[in-house]
Order: sequence, then C-alpha cells, then structure tokens
Amino acid sequence: MIAGFFSAWIVYALVLLLHLVLPARQVDGYVRDASGRLLRYRLNGLRVMVLTIALWAAACKWAGLPWDWFWTHRWEGLAGACVIGLVFTAAIVLPAAPVRGFAADLFLGRRANPQLGDGRVDAKMYLYLIGAIMLELNVLSFAAHHVIEHSGHGSPGVYLYAAMFTFFATEYLYFEQVHLYTYDFVAERVGFKLGWGCMVFYPYFYCIGLWSEAPQSDAGTHPALLACCALCFVSGWMLSRGANMQKYWFKTRPGAKFLGRISPETISDGSREVLCNGFWGLSRHVNYLGEILMAVGLTLSLGRALDPWPWLYPLYYVALLFPRQAADDRRCAAKYGELWKEYVRRVPWRIIPGVY
Repeated sequence: MIAGFFSAWIVYALVLLLHLVLPARQVDGYVRDASGRLLRYRLNGLRVMVLTIALWAAACKWAGLPWDWFWTHRWEGLAGACVIGLVFTAAIVLPAAPVRGFAADLFLGRRANPQLGDGRVDAKMYLYLIGAIMLELNVLSFAAHHVIEHSGHGSPGVYLYAAMFTFFATEYLYFEQVHLYTYDFVAERVGFKLGWGCMVFYPYFYCIGLWSEAPQSDAGTHPALLACCALCFVSGWMLSRGANMQKYWFKTRPGAKFLGRISPETISDGSREVLCNGFWGLSRHVNYLGEILMAVGLTLSLGRALDPWPWLYPLYYVALLFPRQAADDRRCAAKYGELWKEYVRRVPWRIIPGVY
C-alpha cells in the first residue's frame, strides 16, 4: 500500500515541521564548531512527541484510522523508511569532503555536527527525535493490535513492555539536553550509521519484541516475574540516566554536589579533570550496563524467554556497546594521556563492576 510505504516519510516531515514551529529552549551544547564557538541547539522534543501522538490519536478517533495502522502496514513502512534512510545518507555524506575511504565515510559519515539555519535544525538532534517518535508510534500501534486481536484476554507482559518503552522514549526527550554531552554528539559523525540507524533501525528494530509477540496470546507470566522485569528495567535506567546526569552535572556545574549529595572527586593535571567517583567510580562505562539491563527487562517482560526474536534487542546493545567502550577508551586515552591511565588504575572495570 502506497500510504504505508510513505508513512515514515510523512511522520518525519511532520516532526520536522513541528520542531520548527513549536516553542523551543535555546541551549549551548558541549561540542564546538570550527571557530571554537559552542554549538547552539533548539530543544522541544517532548512537545513535538506529545503533539505528534495527539494528532495520530485524533486521526484514529475522528478520521477512522485504525489504532493498529502502523502494525498493519509495518512491512511497507519499514521499506519506505529504508529508502528515505538511504536517500538521507547519500544527501548528507556525498557533498562533504572525504575523511577516510569512501566506504568508511559512507557508513560513519564525513560531517561531525551538521546544522541548518544557525542551529535551528541540528542533524543529530533531529535524527534522534524522529527515531524516538516513530518508535513510540510503532510501540503504541503494535500494542493496539494485541489489544484488538485478544480483546479482554491481552497479555499483561505486552502492556508492561509498551509502558516501559513509552517511558524510555518520554524520558529520553525530557532529558534531551543531557544527551548533548554523550558519546554520539561528541565523537560520532553523521552517515549511514546515524542516519539510516535513526530512521530505520531505531524505530523499527528496537520494538522487535512486539513484531513477534503482538499477535500472540497471553504467555501467562506471573505478576511477581513481571515485577522483577520492571525492577531490572528501572535498575538499568537508574544506572544509565544516573551516570549521564552526573557527567552532565559535572560538565555544567563544576564543584556542585550531584543531586545535592555526591561531591565530585576528580583526577586533575591542573588544566583538565576526569570524574572518578559516584557512578563513574563503579565502572568506566556503567551507563552501558544500564542500557543492557533495560533491554533485558523489556525482553523478559513478554514472558517468552525461549523465543529468540525479542532477544535480538539486548544482543544488539551488547554488540554495539562493548566495541564502543573500547573505542571510547582509546579516544579518552589519546585526549587525557596520563590522567586516563590513572583513572583506569582507579576504576579497572570497563562496563560491569567486578566482572568486566
């Protein structure tokens, strides 16, 4: 169906329009442009997501659009998203000056932080915005299909899964300023990995659990097990969000106590500092452990631990974050030199405290 093929295109265009016209906070980020000026960003992601979902709900209620429309047309939507992801990749990579070989440039990108209109639209922020919103629409629509398919006999695990993913997308956009200080914005360029990844992989793959489980009946998961799944998810969120917030706090309010309780401890050479306590004293990338735990909690909540498809989501995080940890360690070693060696001595664990 043509409308299904262009569904992602329509959503991404709508998100861009709303991002441009809705009120936004103007904030400075962490990275700088070629002149040394801090890049400036417009942040209104949560408003854009709420209004987008409200418009979708209005279309379902008053225009007769089925609540599970994105589920019904998921394959056409995925195909259309693949095409626009490839078009975006070519458009943003090919005109820029080469950095590495052509294949590496295409995948990893050439431009570090492309912006339009003096920061009115930042490519990375826009990509994460459309990825989060399209993911949320898919989660809601796929869960709606489960409700329709099993009216009155739906799975509490599916409802918990949808609720946790809704929290995941909502809190990500609520804390979007914090992410300006994370690895993606500091170290990565915009190419196929970020462009196609946010337009296709992020919104369609992250909810892989519902691709396989939305048509299924209740798996009969015990409420106590669902509570354990929620605890796993929340524990992961606390590690991930806590670590990122502590680093953000340290970068923007040097010397201030994190949450009013944790005084920053640092290793310094007089001009540079490395944070080494709190979450960053547990392991050098404890936030990555948090991401993996959240994914495991989501997967287990569906109640079908032997089904391989939902496990692709946490396995993806393992495949992504363990190599990223190694790459980030190399980048930090080059940047901080002896300071980083001392930090590694004090905090020997890479991701999992006491294990790895």
